Amino acid sequence: MIDLYYAPTPNGHKIAIALEELGLPYTLHRINLGKGDQFAPDFLAISPNNKIPAIVDHNGFNGQTVSIFETGAILLYLAEKTSKLMPVEAGLERKTVLEWLMWQMGGFGPMLGQAHHFNFYAADRIHYAMERYSKEANRLYGVLDRQLAGKSYVAGAYSIADIAIFPWTRSLDRQDVNIENYANVKSWRSRMFDRPAVIAGMKVGAEFREELKDLSEVEWKRLFGMN
Repeated sequence: MIDLYYAPTPNGHKIAIALEELGLPYTLHRINLGKGDQFAPDFLAISPNNKIPAIVDHNGFNGQTVSIFETGAILLYLAEKTSKLMPVEAGLERKTVLEWLMWQMGGFGPMLGQAHHFNFYAADRIHYAMERYSKEANRLYGVLDRQLAGKSYVAGAYSIADIAIFPWTRSLDRQDVNIENYANVKSWRSRMFDRPAVIAGMKVGAEFREELKDLSEVEWKRLFGMN
């Protein structure tokens, strides 16, 4: 059994989708970000960077209990545990999956996260920041669009790279992105939405979703202002 420590954000969705795709049983544990659950000592013991998601696998290496934080590390762990969603053997296909997983971790997620923040959450409307990150979001969609040309999925076969990237394309309005400008991404998103496990994973924790614009000042600081 796997414990999933979770909030319904793009990063949380990644792991829920992967677990649904792999058919691994898991127990959901809500981390209420507005209430500061991410700073609780018990959570920091498994996620020292105070970020969701994190997992605890009670049947990990040699049957031992193991905790994993950071979505890229979790996706790699789950793929290697099951020998699914990523080529097992070293080679061009595995290399490509790893490249695009790291591309998401290092660029697509962080930059779109900044676009989300300044276009939607920030208390002050800073035009420079909004323009900068919206432009970078569109540049990254262009990179993804070119990679998907002639392919059904990012690395050819469906993989953890697709699972990592897809949830970040959910909130296009907050990124100032017009999906009609990226025909290959649009088609790929349709294929992703056709997958039952993707739909199931995106629905996980739907009851936890809150309108973050209505956060109190204390809750806002817990999300965005605490060191």
